[in-house]
Amino acid sequence: MKQGTQSSTGTGIPDAPARGSRVPPQQRAADVDRNRDLGDGAGAVRGEHTHSETPIPRPRTVVQRSSVRGQILDALRTALVGGELTPGEVYSAPALGDRFGVSATPVREAMQQLAAEGAVEVVPNRGFRVIERGARELAELAEIRALIEVPVMLRLARTVPAARWAGLRPLAEGTVRAASSGCRATYAESDRAFHCALLSLSGNEQLVQIAEDLHRRAQWPLVGGPVTRGRADLLADASEHLALLEALVAGEWDVVQSLVREHFAGAA
Repeated sequence: MKQGTQSSTGTGIPDAPARGSRVPPQQRAADVDRNRDLGDGAGAVRGEHTHSETPIPRPRTVVQRSSVRGQILDALRTALVGGELTPGEVYSAPALGDRFGVSATPVREAMQQLAAEGAVEVVPNRGFRVIERGARELAELAEIRALIEVPVMLRLARTVPAARWAGLRPLAEGTVRAASSGCRATYAESDRAFHCALLSLSGNEQLVQIAEDLHRRAQWPLVGGPVTRGRADLLADASEHLALLEALVAGEWDVVQSLVREHFAGAA
């Protein structure tokens, strides 16, 4: 609902271990071949210059999955939520690719996805700028989420059996554990999973996708705001998940309505 360690260079994404953080040779070779198909100096063709950028520390994420693009996308989303990619800053795919130990191609593809989601914007001849967001946008997102999710959750409260609600308790408890870590990115992922599980009981996949996109956007940090919310704030938010499930299992509809509306009011 609401929503690292500094590297040796002092900026951005933390340093990864010296070993195990780079993609397999065969995958890297495939990336190199792909860039070669574009011609020598593919990055230059796109106008992405890296000489004037602030050094970006290596990420904590270890790239091991078969889908390099997917893992890079996950890592960039985590960096956005954690404030490791600074609003207003421009990042080039070659520079980020170097830090992840991959070519610019999967990073560029992941950044294009983030651009489609509204997290970054393309800057011709330079790369991608992280969108600067203000408190008004966050309030608008909270309002839209409430308009979509509150009616659905109140309807489900009267139609879903108590046993189905009780089955979501592990996810609710997971948000409490994530909040205890004090890590905004960890909590954001757990929080989003809980919300998606609740809404999936509606059987409406389009609703779940739209709500998840809005939820993700609401988790990005504000311009000039704190990089992270305090651990106490995260724990208070997570505790509402457990209270909501208890009310749903007990069939206390008035309590459910109050908790749901307060939860989204707090998100603003």
